[in-house]
Amino acid sequence: MAAADEFMKYRSPLVSRYASKEMAYNFSDRKKFTTWRKLWIYLAKAEKALGLPITDAQVLEMESHAEDIDFAMAAEEERKLRHDVMAHVHTFAHCCPTAAPIIHLGATSCYVGDNTDLIMLRDGFDILLPKLARVIDRLANFAEKYADLPTLGFTHYQPAQLTTVGKRACLWLQDLAMDMRNLQRARDDLRFRGVKGTTGTQASFLQLFQGDHDKVEELDRVVTEMAGFKKAYLVTGQTYSRKVDVDCLSSLASLGATVHKICTDIRLLANLKEIEEPFEKEQIGSSAMPYKRNPMRAERCCSLARHLVALMADPLQTASVQWLERTLDDSANRRISLPESFLTADIILSTLQNVTEGLVVYPKVIERHIRHELPFMATENIIMAMVKAGGNRQDCHEKIRVLSQEAAAVVKQEGGDNDLLARVQADPYFAPILGQLDALLDPKTFIGRAPQQVARFLSEEVHPLLEPYKAKMDVKIELEL
Repeated sequence: MAAADEFMKYRSPLVSRYASKEMAYNFSDRKKFTTWRKLWIYLAKAEKALGLPITDAQVLEMESHAEDIDFAMAAEEERKLRHDVMAHVHTFAHCCPTAAPIIHLGATSCYVGDNTDLIMLRDGFDILLPKLARVIDRLANFAEKYADLPTLGFTHYQPAQLTTVGKRACLWLQDLAMDMRNLQRARDDLRFRGVKGTTGTQASFLQLFQGDHDKVEELDRVVTEMAGFKKAYLVTGQTYSRKVDVDCLSSLASLGATVHKICTDIRLLANLKEIEEPFEKEQIGSSAMPYKRNPMRAERCCSLARHLVALMADPLQTASVQWLERTLDDSANRRISLPESFLTADIILSTLQNVTEGLVVYPKVIERHIRHELPFMATENIIMAMVKAGGNRQDCHEKIRVLSQEAAAVVKQEGGDNDLLARVQADPYFAPILGQLDALLDPKTFIGRAPQQVARFLSEEVHPLLEPYKAKMDVKIELEL
């Protein structure tokens, strides 16, 4: 019956449909409230070590009940008290009667609330960074494989000078590399709120330690170290600055913009039938049109990336409306915006890894598109070859202009193929260079230094970036949906 009841209420698809188990757990109640208890244990241990009358038995009692949370009791306590932290203090005290008098000693709610959020943000980045590294690794392999495969470039989504499939992938990689650096910096810049008291002055702890400033500073340092942080913020109000949330979520929103651009490109190329995302053997593209192979994974990434970008507005507004040392209008918003940003980033990276592991390239289709446009692009080369053969540049330009417009009319008005090359071959004026036409129209002569750029970019910027994640590269993503 309980399982059936789950379908009677809204469930966020971020968790029920898409997110990885590790990211869903990172923002779970179990992780949150066991972290609260660990923080209370850290505080008690540090206070005891610095001379407060806390016994080994009290600490051991707390440690033995760190994981066994009575969530029903906590919910009932919160209904009575209208205070989530005190509800869990009472619930913890119920199973730790000996330690009850010293649980949360000297602390304010943000000691557990804010410090837990910082731990979740840090651990969230630690989940995301290897996933982003794997996406970059798969795309780097793709770029290397197709470094010298010519393809039409597009500006304004109109055919332009040739590039290569691998060089285009490097444009995607460059943005992802920026995101990697941004996420790593945001993660490394995180500090612990530490032990600061009600308005950040540490007054309660100064009183506990009878005016001993050195002990208060040591308490802050020890608890920070126990929580796995190298530094704590030296000044806070009641909360750590909500600009920290802005910093973290802006790096994720920027990643969302990158992924949206990449997946939009893939969708456009899928329409041209040049590149496709992986398509399962029994996958259905359309309920009405059985022949369709829709780029649904790339579309999902775009859809969720928009949500990730939109979430950026929440921490910006929250940071801007915090009054003086703190107001509580941040709380409900952050319960949504922080987890959803990390969950959404997690989903799009898993999906993009799946896409990049199975990208399919159709060189013959790409070649056909090149043949369709290349004669127009080769006109300057033809003019130069004629001048070298003794022709007049202006006369040749006029000949090419007339023939190009005739060929364009066939393409646009009659729906035919580009026959400019045939018109050049049939015109006696161009007899001196007929033997050079194949070389003049070789697509590889139109790609400039694209292959060399790919090789250097991968060598100097991408591979060094991936070095710290070498041990985590073998994970393959299989999407359930």
